[in-house]
Amino acid sequence: MLYASRPEALQFADDLAARRDLDREWVRQAIGQAHFLPQVPKLMLPPAKGQAKNWRVYRSRFVEPIRIRAGVRFWQQNQAALERAEREYGVPAETIVGIIGVETIYGQQMGNFRVMDALATLAFDFPSAHPRAKERAEFFRRELEQFLSFTNRSNTDPFEPRGSYAGAMGLGQFMPSSWVRYAIDFDGDGRVDLFKSPADAIGSVANYFRGHGWTPGMPTHFGVQFDNARLQLDDLLAPDILPTFSAASMLAKGAVLDAQGTQHIGPLALVELQNGNDAPSYVAGTENFYAITRYNWSSYYAMAVIELGREVAAARGTAQ
Repeated sequence: MLYASRPEALQFADDLAARRDLDREWVRQAIGQAHFLPQVPKLMLPPAKGQAKNWRVYRSRFVEPIRIRAGVRFWQQNQAALERAEREYGVPAETIVGIIGVETIYGQQMGNFRVMDALATLAFDFPSAHPRAKERAEFFRRELEQFLSFTNRSNTDPFEPRGSYAGAMGLGQFMPSSWVRYAIDFDGDGRVDLFKSPADAIGSVANYFRGHGWTPGMPTHFGVQFDNARLQLDDLLAPDILPTFSAASMLAKGAVLDAQGTQHIGPLALVELQNGNDAPSYVAGTENFYAITRYNWSSYYAMAVIELGREVAAARGTAQ
């Protein structure tokens, strides 16, 4: 199905053209020629209730030998850009390496969906069964608007870029709005290319984190144990991954931080990582842990990024 047959899609095109001062026929043709992708709405639905999360299984998908070896090669090939990004933005090289490794295995898997089709599908046919369907559909309409505005300004064929089923693009899988706000020309060639320029991807990931409150030199998390006699676990987990507690207030609620965490100044969150039927794992996440979750709103994702980066750094040290 083409979206040319959908009146609401063409009305959106007319409104977008007027709002952004774009050629009406160009926008109508772009949206009208987009294909509905029937598999994409299914991929947006959350897992069925009753499926236990499992950090160890999740971790094993990303922190594994193929990704680690590819990460070592990526770091060796792009060492200068990584060092410069760390110097200029304060984001550790291993964090940037972790992001690009988890997202695309360093460019090996950037997605083969036409971004135009994916965004149109999610803008106009987001699954109604999703608990936040209205909010998410509006999000993808905004992303579609950003994408068309961006491709028009850059004189790019909107049907050329390929990406994920959600419309994310390049080595770091930037959504269109993130590309517009945070993508930078880090290799100095006069253009931003997150598909073929690792330097641009590295600089853009660092810029994204700076834009989301990354604090240079701050750890991402600390170890934590529980004093079961005074543990108030429900209170500690209530804010989810939003840093809310001081080290002292966590201690008062029965969460005993490691030596470094006890000295931390700034808010913390108790992060729970479930392990299926086994006992969960816990860490105390800082504002930098929270910044990583702004890339993907998942504590499991953030820990995978952190641990992949660390493993690549360790393997790189061994290889040198």
